[in-house]
Amino acid sequence: MQLENNLLEALALVRQKEELASIIECNTFTQEFGLVLSAEDAKMLVESRNDSLKTYQRVEFGKGILDKLIYQFCDSEYINQSNYMNTLIELQDAFYLYKNESLDLLTDDELLNFMKEQFENICFGDVDYLTNTCLERFSRAVRAGYKEHQKTGGTKVYDLLDEEQRWDKDLYLQVLTELCWR
Repeated sequence: MQLENNLLEALALVRQKEELASIIECNTFTQEFGLVLSAEDAKMLVESRNDSLKTYQRVEFGKGILDKLIYQFCDSEYINQSNYMNTLIELQDAFYLYKNESLDLLTDDELLNFMKEQFENICFGDVDYLTNTCLERFSRAVRAGYKEHQKTGGTKVYDLLDEEQRWDKDLYLQVLTELCWR
């Protein structure tokens, strides 16, 4: 039993080192967007991921979701170096929550694509709105049998679920211009 525990601990340590190296390796791509994670940041992200997995009673085999999350969101106009790590932690937590809430009927890519599209175009970088409105509605629809996301990989599906009246940016700018030139 002791040998088995030691082996499991050793394997966990090796896996954690590989994960940390993989996250740090993402910096070669994300630095183009002004985003860099330190070794300490990477460690905090892994710890946060482990907390989320425990909270949502999930198990990951193999590679986790962190690199995909980093690559998916690094070009966001709403993420900068000062909010980068905290935003990743919140997005990671939302990902695991809504994998559960959607009853695992979404692939990782479908969920990530949906999250990114809504984060940029509907939520304007507000993770709370993404989590409590967009993802909640999407997962509710998926549980009820909604399958449009399968055709598009998770993109261009929120229009059917959106309950808010959206304002037209171009119309707003046109009216503003007209008001200013009177």
